[in-house]
Amino acid sequence: MISAFLLVQLACSSYKKVPYFTDLRRDSLVTDIVKNYSPLTIQPADILGINVTSRNPESSSIFNYNLNRVNGSSYDQSSSNPITGYMVDPNGNIHLPLIGKMKVTGLTTTLLSDSLTKVLLTYYKDPVVNIRVINFKVAVYGDVQHPNIYTLQNERTTITQILSMAGDLNITAMRNNIILVREENGKRNFIPIDLTSKKLFESPYFYLKNNDEIYVQPDRTKYATVDRGYRVTTLLLSGLSIIAIVLSNLYR
Repeated sequence: MISAFLLVQLACSSYKKVPYFTDLRRDSLVTDIVKNYSPLTIQPADILGINVTSRNPESSSIFNYNLNRVNGSSYDQSSSNPITGYMVDPNGNIHLPLIGKMKVTGLTTTLLSDSLTKVLLTYYKDPVVNIRVINFKVAVYGDVQHPNIYTLQNERTTITQILSMAGDLNITAMRNNIILVREENGKRNFIPIDLTSKKLFESPYFYLKNNDEIYVQPDRTKYATVDRGYRVTTLLLSGLSIIAIVLSNLYR
């Protein structure tokens, strides 16, 4: 009975580490004002997908020249196309037909689209510009179902969304000891993330940036499970070896 009681207590204690947002009220509606979102800004090494249309589509298509045509009509915009998009150089510029060098770092894709549209009014009637960062990617690794590098279409992607894309955390993952690795202004920052607290939604790091990395640390039970399996396998192999030696001596 004492052993059973201890096992129940241990299970309850371990379960408390599993749920997310344990400090969130569950008996009534909770409403927060979003204050921590800042739009994604363009940085050096970003690759911009730029598509320009106008009343003269044949002429304005020169801006889409590096989206390799497939079968002479449609564009290959897949990530496997090595020359898709405009690379932002180390000085924060891209080089466009007709316009030449254009400073883009620090701008959102919306601001750049508006700025480029105004410039193109000199050349085209009713130009329409669509821009996105096509190499927006985040790496998720550690104790998750599907560790991978994920290419994102949505500039407003959150930590919880990317973890869902990775199949969520395994039951053995430490939810209060996740590390977000982010490079900003020439510095690499290692930021602790706690999924057990609702405060995550208010964090300035809740929304992801390009090239973020998320590491999910496993708890000790995962290692214990692997270690126990390794020990059992080793003992079985040792036992089989001893039996083989004994049988070999008996029938010699």
